[in-house]
Amino acid sequence: MPRWKYVSNRFLTTVENLVLGQRLSEMHTGFRAYSRRFLETIPFLLNSDDFVFDTEVLAQASAFGFRIGEIPVPTRYFAEASSVNFRRSVTYGLSTLMVMWRFTLHRLGLRRYRQFQVKLPDIISRHHANEVLRNGTPPERGAETTGVMPDGAA
Repeated sequence: MPRWKYVSNRFLTTVENLVLGQRLSEMHTGFRAYSRRFLETIPFLLNSDDFVFDTEVLAQASAFGFRIGEIPVPTRYFAEASSVNFRRSVTYGLSTLMVMWRFTLHRLGLRRYRQFQVKLPDIISRHHANEVLRNGTPPERGAETTGVMPDGAA
């Protein structure tokens, strides 16, 4: 991984930790695990179809009161580890900073964003709700998987 990319990732992770109130070592691996309850709650359909999707999901986890856990995995940085070029990297970095800006405005009550306040069952069609959600309704509190969990879950 080029030095500029490593430094940029560290900078973005620091900003995201400060804005989201987290202490994660890395926010940009793309390796995630989510509970079913989490995925049936957040309005991920309002998110980007680009790399910044993961950043939006982490911001939604914070906005909806889910706890974000971290499981260490070995990371290897070598030339072929990332094929994202400089231009795409800059676009991703700026998009990540925009998500953090929108989240901050939302959290401070200066501007509201649906992405951080409506739940998936509120925006999904009835047809898709029946296909995606349990019995077409939001899930009850229950067993969670590793990754993003509601506050207070063990």
